[in-house]
Amino acid sequence: MTFADALSLAFRNLRQSKLRTALTTLGVAIGIASLSGMVSLGVGLQDQFVGRFLRSGMFDSITVMPGALQGNAPFGGGRGARARSGRGAARTPAPDDPPQRPLDDESLAELRALEHVRDVYPQLRVPLEVRLDEVTEYGLGSGVPASARGEGAFQKIAHGQFLPEGEADACMLSLGMARRLSDEPADRLLGRELTLIFASAAPGAFAPGMPGGAMFQVRRVEEACRIVGIVERETGPLGVGGAGVSPVMLPLDRARRINAQVAGTQRVFMRPQGVTDSLYQTVTVKVTRPQHTQDVQERIRTLGYSAFSLNDTLAEAKRAFLILDIILGLVGSIALAVASLGIMNTMVMSILERTREIGIMKAIGGSDADVRRIFLIEASAIGVVGGVLGVVLGWVVGRGINFAANQYIVSQGGTAGNLFSLPLWLIAAAIAFSLFVSLAAGALPARRAARLDPIHALRHD
Repeated sequence: MTFADALSLAFRNLRQSKLRTALTTLGVAIGIASLSGMVSLGVGLQDQFVGRFLRSGMFDSITVMPGALQGNAPFGGGRGARARSGRGAARTPAPDDPPQRPLDDESLAELRALEHVRDVYPQLRVPLEVRLDEVTEYGLGSGVPASARGEGAFQKIAHGQFLPEGEADACMLSLGMARRLSDEPADRLLGRELTLIFASAAPGAFAPGMPGGAMFQVRRVEEACRIVGIVERETGPLGVGGAGVSPVMLPLDRARRINAQVAGTQRVFMRPQGVTDSLYQTVTVKVTRPQHTQDVQERIRTLGYSAFSLNDTLAEAKRAFLILDIILGLVGSIALAVASLGIMNTMVMSILERTREIGIMKAIGGSDADVRRIFLIEASAIGVVGGVLGVVLGWVVGRGINFAANQYIVSQGGTAGNLFSLPLWLIAAAIAFSLFVSLAAGALPARRAARLDPIHALRHD
């Protein structure tokens, strides 16, 4: 018997028992819909959780500081960490401290030359006095590089736009700072002039008692900037993960200049004589892809710098979602296991109904393999059709649940997202798994049919 003959006989047998075949196929479809729906929920949640974190710029960023890490502390520990605790740390490095590598412009060039690095910039936070009309507030001003456009907290600007390139007099405010400066709606502040006030040290009269008998004078500097955007979120003072949102955001070059003036004033007053200080306290290194974060971080440490990233946290999150996918898949497989019993029942009933037919086939020369092939083709046809229908059913149900869930999330002030994700690999895996389960369920009945004695089969009524 050729394969085409076996295929024709198998489909003829399925057509003769339309209702039973349809119900068995529907059971397989429900099982696959349950399985694919559960797994697609886990995949969708992972895409939403991990994907948003990846887009935030946190996991492709490395925070670099002077010196090497001590122990297990992410920001350095032991004596070296106390030496780096601030620009004004009043401590002379001990002889047994590890060598301290300063972070300056040469360091930035060295880090930028590393493989898989796409951007390097210092994290600058400078204390400012901010004045709008007659209202004065105090806050931190941060330097924002042009490469931060559309990333992290700057994916969505609440009002206005991101800092325009080439406009050094532009600035952005956090929504909290905008509300403290004015009772007007935040968008009304766009285009208005903001005054930045900070202290700067300049050469002046001789000052006895100061380090080195320095000649300096501190002057109050006022500079204007135009408000071009308002950003909702505001990050912590460390700005881990790149250019964060602070009360006032300035173009990086302008923040670098103001930082140099403010830092010069702090060094005059606070730095002990003979103690050197790096130009930058922290630097952000952006890698081309999050997968390269760990490798670049290790190379930075070999250069003698401290390096910290959230890459390990991302790996733990992916591992947790993998476990969730497995649990959801096991729960969804319960319905498919029940459906496999239906396939087995269908095959057994088919054997009982066609015992005499099987005996005739074997009497005219049909082999055990031919009979087994016919029943396995029937089982595989039920599995493939049920798998395709199950994937379609799972997708439709998932879309419906996703729509209803997003309506509720948006009504509560949240952001809509795709909670169910059905990638191509999941579709192919679901259909293949359905075929495998169907063949496994039909294997025993097919073996039983193939081993029927043709004499007893012909006598069967």
